[in-house]
Amino acid sequence: MARKKKSRFTKGEKTLYCFGAICFIGMIVLRTFFGAGIGNYKMNVEKIRFEITDAERRVESLSMQVNELTSFDNVNRVVRELGLAYNNNQIIVIND
Repeated sequence: MARKKKSRFTKGEKTLYCFGAICFIGMIVLRTFFGAGIGNYKMNVEKIRFEITDAERRVESLSMQVNELTSFDNVNRVVRELGLAYNNNQIIVIND
């Protein structure tokens, strides 16, 4: 006569434990993928911030060059090189 081996867990408990284990593993996998996606977005944001900072530095440098080229001394030097006369009465100042 074969004896039936008594299981410590019922069929419902085994199903419940398997479902819990699958959910746990699924959450770990999802967290890993979402974490990688968030890390990728953060790297892109930092890259864009660096590009913005670089562009701001270039704009500032170009603004300084414009200020140097439009200074009174430089304009006066160019006028003299071209053989023109400086007439203060004909200068019009335009404010931005």
